[in-house]
Order: sequence, then C-alpha cells, then structure tokens
Amino acid sequence: MFLHRIHLDPRCREARRDLADPYQLHSTLCRAFSPPDEKCPKGTFLWRLEPETDPSGCPRVLVQSQEKAVWERIAVKGWLAQSEQAIDLSQRLKLDALKAGQRFRFRLCANPCVKRDGKRQGLMQREEQEAWLVRKGKQHGFSLPGLTSFDLTESPTERVDVRVSQGQVLQGKQHDGNHIQIFSVLYDGTLVVTDVEKFKAALHAGIGHGKVMGLGLLSVAPVV
Repeated sequence: MFLHRIHLDPRCREARRDLADPYQLHSTLCRAFSPPDEKCPKGTFLWRLEPETDPSGCPRVLVQSQEKAVWERIAVKGWLAQSEQAIDLSQRLKLDALKAGQRFRFRLCANPCVKRDGKRQGLMQREEQEAWLVRKGKQHGFSLPGLTSFDLTESPTERVDVRVSQGQVLQGKQHDGNHIQIFSVLYDGTLVVTDVEKFKAALHAGIGHGKVMGLGLLSVAPVV
C-alpha cells in the first residue's frame, strides 16, 4: 500500500479544471494507474484534496494505492507541479505488528449521511456528524478516546476527540453530462484501534460513500 503526495500547478488550465471538479480530478488520476487503452478498475486508489498548499500556493493531493502511480501517463504539461517519492505505508505504519490499543492521529474527509425514504441525506449538525463517526468506528475497528457511544439525548462530559470542519457540498460533472453532488466534512483527531483486521480493511478500502469524489481516505500517523 503506497501513499503519494503530489501538488498541482494552478497555472495549468487542466489542473484548474480538475481542482474545481472532483469527478474530473478522479478521472485524471485514473490515468496514472492504468494504460491508455484500459479502464481503471474500481477501488484502485483513494485520494483527497488537502486544505494545505505548498509554499508557492500549489494545492496538495494525497493518493493511496496498492501499486505505485505512473504520473507520466497523465501526459498534461504543467499539470503536476511536484511529486514526492511514494511512501510504503505498510512499512511506515508497521501494519504487520499492529495491535489493539494503539493510538493514531487521523484525518478523514467523508460523507456523514443517513438513508431516509430511499435517499441519502447529509448530516448537517455537529452532534450528528460526530455520532456518524462513532458508528463508523465501531464498524471499522476503532474508537474515539473518551467516548465509546453517543446518545444525542445526553450531554456527555467528555467530547469526541475530533475536530470537524469544512462542511461543504462537492459538485462534479460526469462525462455523459450528469451532475453529481455530495455533502462532505473534514475530520481531524485521535483514534484508538479496537479490531486490527477491521482497521486494516478500513485503511485499504476507505470509509463511507463518495470515493470517486475524493472522500473516504483514512490517513493515520502513530501517536508517539
């Protein structure tokens, strides 16, 4: 499992288009993982447009994949401002030695939602967004320090150790002209591993809906 850190050059027209439309950015990234005459298999990579930029103002994109990207396949002059050497996450995070109880700092841009009348609806209230993350943690092998459950009828003395920000509706346009929109928020905080295998699966496959729109990538770093 590899992590790529790249920066896009906003002076490039194609880069500006991709930065404005997450569906188009995903489509461009696909070219780095499949030959020109082949379709990129679903689930090949996860990605996230970060809120941070480099010192020159170039937006940062994180891309996680099972194979290393071949950025030359994108073949757009000036699209890529810079790229760092791919990081082997299995080694960096020592996943073979992962144990329950380990603490990690994490970041997750996700679509907190519920299904009502057959349609997914974004959760707009902070308490609902936190509760959604607690539920996902139970499903994916982690907990949030100080809180193992979340009851909206109570006022817990300990809050979820997480910051929720950047609530927004992402919009994209598919190649056939159909429009996509999905609500997203950015979670930053600390988690504790409770089930090693479920947690590893979440790192590989991501969490929640909207992965084609840059959601679901769970990024972690050990708490020293």
